[in-house]
Amino acid sequence: MTAVREYFAHIEPIAFEGKDTDNPLAYRYYDKDRVIMGKRMEDHLRPAVCYWHTFCWDGFDVFGAGTFGRPWHELEGQEMAEAKLDVAFEFFTKLGVPFFTFHDVDVMAPAANMKEHTENFARILDPIEAKMGETGLKLLWGTANVFSHPRYMSGASTNPDPEVFACTAMQIRQALDATHRLGGSNYVLWGGREGYETLLNTNLNRELDQLGRMLTLAVEHKHKIGFKGPLLIEPKPHEPTKHQYDRDVSTIYGFLSKYDLLDDVKMNIETNHATLAGLPMDHEMATAYALGIFGSIDANRGDAQNGWDTDQFWNDPLDITRSMIHFVKNGGFTTGGFNFDAKVRRQSIDAEDLFHGHIGGLDALARGLISAAAMVEDGTWTNFIDDRYAGWDGELGRWMMTEASLEDIANKVSGGGIDPQPKSGRQEYLENLVNAYL
Repeated sequence: MTAVREYFAHIEPIAFEGKDTDNPLAYRYYDKDRVIMGKRMEDHLRPAVCYWHTFCWDGFDVFGAGTFGRPWHELEGQEMAEAKLDVAFEFFTKLGVPFFTFHDVDVMAPAANMKEHTENFARILDPIEAKMGETGLKLLWGTANVFSHPRYMSGASTNPDPEVFACTAMQIRQALDATHRLGGSNYVLWGGREGYETLLNTNLNRELDQLGRMLTLAVEHKHKIGFKGPLLIEPKPHEPTKHQYDRDVSTIYGFLSKYDLLDDVKMNIETNHATLAGLPMDHEMATAYALGIFGSIDANRGDAQNGWDTDQFWNDPLDITRSMIHFVKNGGFTTGGFNFDAKVRRQSIDAEDLFHGHIGGLDALARGLISAAAMVEDGTWTNFIDDRYAGWDGELGRWMMTEASLEDIANKVSGGGIDPQPKSGRQEYLENLVNAYL
């Protein structure tokens, strides 16, 4: 326990020092009180640190054992859970973020069975609540890990065994209750194994109905306990399964429409998952806003040379700025935030590396926000979009969208007077415009 208490003792609270600082443990762009478009930067970004990658992962991968040697990993049971809680809240407060996120199994003592799971998770809630009261930290969202345990190897809600479905329901109910108790802003449902390896052993229709049923049960329970935040689904196309039902924003929109869940369920979009779906993050964000299901963001990035989820810190200024343009234009978050679902590399074994990763991630988001806000406020880009579609606000456009039949439109063209000429989309100009604000 002494080693745990001293783990971050040598690191001072992280402060904003400006872009010219030579202190690597300081913010260059993230000035939480800076006002942008009438709102504090912290209130725009609502940044959160995740429990799982930051304090649970020991550096293990499929080719080798853990490398980090975190002292709390050497402990057991409730002692381990409370030591991890201590070091986590020290990190949150020294980093200066307002939110954190967790799965049930991240914060509790390991359990041998479902009865123990219920007891161990319940036992850690008082200490978490006390830490939140002491520090002022808030919960952006909670969730249940219904993918890691071997019982979930064939899915959770979509499992062919109804007893596994029952275990899933138990974990979701308990995690949703805990999120409500702790004042969480949202509740996330990530279907990590809700998919299939092969259709040769899969009843697709039945599994989709099971998933729809579980989400319906979760929505009903949300209303029963008075939880006000939205439920969030996190899209991912594959890995670990060959195909997952929650592939991307558009796919999930169709699923939510089918099962009449659009009023209560929104999206938690992850950058790396968009990459795995072959989509840029700005596409997923713009689509979620357009469909009215935007909720929150897991801020990370993948590696284009790898076919799996690498969960690196999101620090590409162009990618972030292009995404932030849609964020700013559409008014940002309501209940969501930027959660750092990111982990330091397996070779980054020092305590300071955890700070370097998050400092860089927050600075990159802040820089992107500043650039995107300036671009939107300038009006050049928004005016270009408005001008490009201005014809739809004219007499012809309004008539075709509200009154005309297909025959009416065809006859108008056949009668002459409509002979459109191609107009440049000016993509290169617009790409240069974005770069000018970086």
